[in-house]
Amino acid sequence: MSDREIFEEIATLERLIHEPARLAIMTALSSVEEADFLLLQRLTGLTKGNLSSHLTKLENAELLEIEKSFRGKRTHTNLKLTRKGRKRIETHWKKLDSLRKSAGNK
Repeated sequence: MSDREIFEEIATLERLIHEPARLAIMTALSSVEEADFLLLQRLTGLTKGNLSSHLTKLENAELLEIEKSFRGKRTHTNLKLTRKGRKRIETHWKKLDSLRKSAGNK
């Protein structure tokens, strides 16, 4: 693959997922069946508001499910990737790995 082709492929990366915070969220959730909001916040280092904003974008794209419940008087937010979300993050990482290998063969 030529340098030009590599850069053209980079330009086609899915921006919704490739944005660093959302890539971190999707990657973390891809390694587990489900996670709660606080665990995801600790893993990503995002503020509550920032994490909520990114989660909403991913939920609207049907890449993850957000389930809210109560534990006592406290809300509990559980998150998990949808089938579509798991497929898209897997495809994204495969594409990144392929691009890395192509660039390394120069």
